[in-house]
Amino acid sequence: MSRVGKNPVEVPSGVTVEVLADQIKAKGKLGELSVPYLPTEVEVKVDGNKVSVTPLRDSKKARSLWGTTRALVNNVVKGVSEGFTVDLEINGVGYRAAVEGKELVLNVGYSHPVKYPIPAGVTMKCERPTAISISGADKQVIGQIASEVRGYRPPEPFKGKGIKYATETVLRKEGKKK
Repeated sequence: MSRVGKNPVEVPSGVTVEVLADQIKAKGKLGELSVPYLPTEVEVKVDGNKVSVTPLRDSKKARSLWGTTRALVNNVVKGVSEGFTVDLEINGVGYRAAVEGKELVLNVGYSHPVKYPIPAGVTMKCERPTAISISGADKQVIGQIASEVRGYRPPEPFKGKGIKYATETVLRKEGKKK
């Protein structure tokens, strides 16, 4: 039994959820998102301001898709109403970031600045030269962009230099001894 799937998804005011043949659409102040689902395995119902997901069979696939579908619906509803934000921190001497037009420009120890184009529907802010805030409606896209930006210079374990998530703790190594 799925513990996640049992709980219905609360739909806040200003958000409309629509169940189509093989996808679930949500509209809100931050845009419109959709999630595919398998109508042969799970059933999705909208009851007023709640969306409930129930499995149609007792098969392993139906039970696994029950919680997954509920989590995806929750992410879509939260995305169009509140949005998601991922914060990154930059550590290192001379390492900095700036948003110039529609590009994120990173100076992270290479001989050239790294330019990352900001996709549509995503906003990036740099309040400080060592902090990047990525926000948008789609949780998967935000996480993927944050991972790609972090991938330009992941934190190294000896000095902690690099780009890391704000919630991440870098395990430090001791280094050489004489």
